[in-house]
Amino acid sequence: MTWTAKSMTFAIMMVIFGTINTMSTKWADRMESINSEGELAHFNHPFFQADAMFLGELSCMAAFYIMRCVARSRRRRRNNAELSLPEEQTNFPPLIFYVPAFCDMVATSTMYVGLTLTYASSFQMLRGSVIVFTGLLSVAFLNQKLRYFNWLGIALVIVGLVVVGVSDFLGDNTEDFDTNGIITGDLLIIAAQVVTATQMVVEQRFLTKHTVPALLAVGWEGLFGFITLTILLVPFYYIPAGMFSGNPRGTLEDPIDAFIQLSNNPMLVVAVLGNVISIAFFNFAGVSVTKELSATTRMVLDSVRTLVVWLTSLALKWQPFHYLQPIGFIVLVLGMFIYNDVLILPYMRSKGWVNDALPEEERIVDGAEEPACDATSRPSTPDALIIKKASLSSSDGSASGVKS
Repeated sequence: MTWTAKSMTFAIMMVIFGTINTMSTKWADRMESINSEGELAHFNHPFFQADAMFLGELSCMAAFYIMRCVARSRRRRRNNAELSLPEEQTNFPPLIFYVPAFCDMVATSTMYVGLTLTYASSFQMLRGSVIVFTGLLSVAFLNQKLRYFNWLGIALVIVGLVVVGVSDFLGDNTEDFDTNGIITGDLLIIAAQVVTATQMVVEQRFLTKHTVPALLAVGWEGLFGFITLTILLVPFYYIPAGMFSGNPRGTLEDPIDAFIQLSNNPMLVVAVLGNVISIAFFNFAGVSVTKELSATTRMVLDSVRTLVVWLTSLALKWQPFHYLQPIGFIVLVLGMFIYNDVLILPYMRSKGWVNDALPEEERIVDGAEEPACDATSRPSTPDALIIKKASLSSSDGSASGVKS
C-alpha cells in the first residue's frame, strides 16, 4: 500500500463528502421554512430525505457506466492492452439487490427519524453498533465463528455506545432537544443497525457468488430503494402518526409539505442537494480508496469522518461538549479496530507479543484480497463486514457481491 497524490485525494474526498452527507442532513432538520399551513416550522421530513439519499446512490450507476465508457474509449484510441477492462459478470439478476435495498431503506429511514431527535455526532458514533449485531447474526445465520478479539471488540463497542448514550443524557441539552427525544433518537439509530446488520448478512449470504462492480451494486440498491420508498410515500401521506409526526397533517410523511418548504427556503434546497450529491461522491471515493489503498484504510478514514462530524457539530454549536463524548468515541474506535483485526493486534503480532495467526480464509489483508465493504453507503464504515476471499478489481472497483 503506497500513498500517492491520487490516493490521498480520494481519502480526503471520502472524509469531506462523508462529513457533508451527515451534516447536510442534520442542517436540513434544523432549518425552518413556511409549511403548507403557512406556519414557520422545522423541516421534519426524514422519509423524504431518505428518498433523496437513494437518489444519490442511484447516480452511482450512471457514474459506473460513464467511467466504463471512458475507459473503453481510451482503449480503442490507444489500442493499449493495459487499458482493457477485465471481464465483468453482466448476467446477474438485478433483483438480487432488492432485499438488501429494502433493508437499507428501512434502516436509513429509521436512522433519519432518529437524527431529527438527537445530535449528528451521536448519529455517526452510534452507527458503530452495527458491529455487534453483524457479529451475532453472522454466528447465527452464516455459521461463522468469532475469535476472541471479535468478542473483545464487540464488548468494547458496547461500552463505547453506553458512554456515548450517557454523555447525551447528562449533557446540557439545547433548546432544540429534550432528554426524552435524545434517548428516543439514540435508540432508533441503534435499532436501525439491527436492520443494517441483516442487510450485510443477506449480502454476504446471497451476493458473494456474483462478481458485481461495487459502484454498480450501490446503483442497483439505490434504484430499488428509491422506487420502493417513493411508492411508500403515498400511503405514508395518509397514515396518522400522532405525536411522532413532524408535518401539519400529522401523518408519517407529507412530501407535498416538504416541497412547499423547499420552495420557501432556498437554503433547504442546498441542504437536500448536499445529501444527494455527497452520498454519490462518498461512495465513489470509498470504492476508490479500497481499490487504491485497502479496506482497512477505508475503515480508518470512516473513523476520522466520525471525529470530523463531532468537531464540526461542536464548532457550529449544534451540541454541547461533554467530557464523556471523546472517551466514548475512543472506546468505540478501539472496539472497531480490534473487532476487524486492524492496526492494534497486527502491531502486537509483529512485536511477538501475540501469537494467534488467523486462518487464511478469515483474514482481512491489504490489497487484492480485501472486500469493498460499505459503509454503508450510507454511507458506510465501522459497519465493515468480513467477507471471505472477496476479490477487488484494480480497474473499475469490482467486488464480490458487496455494496460500497
